[in-house]
Amino acid sequence: MAVKTNNIYGKIIITDKTIANFVSHIGLDCYGIVDFEHKGLIDAIGCWLKFGKDIKGVKIHTWGDRITIDVSVIVKYGVSIKAVVEALKDSVKYKVERFTGMIVDCINVNVKGVQR
Repeated sequence: MAVKTNNIYGKIIITDKTIANFVSHIGLDCYGIVDFEHKGLIDAIGCWLKFGKDIKGVKIHTWGDRITIDVSVIVKYGVSIKAVVEALKDSVKYKVERFTGMIVDCINVNVKGVQR
């Protein structure tokens, strides 16, 4: 799917892959996030073989003017996981809503590991 909207200049289409790429850049800018991780073996193989349309560790679901974001991250050792996840969610919600003009309904964060 893709986010579609119209304005006085014409139609705007933002693909899910574009939003996922944007989310991955936002996440890596957040303090405490080391990397994104694939959700499972099938996602990892699909991404490696370029069959999957998703960016590593980020899945976007869109319908109408709503967006749901699922991310799988690895956090830095020694930081408060709760604080890092809340900062990530706040940053992603704010920036994606400004970027797309759509409403971010839900952001699900799955912490897959801790790394030094």
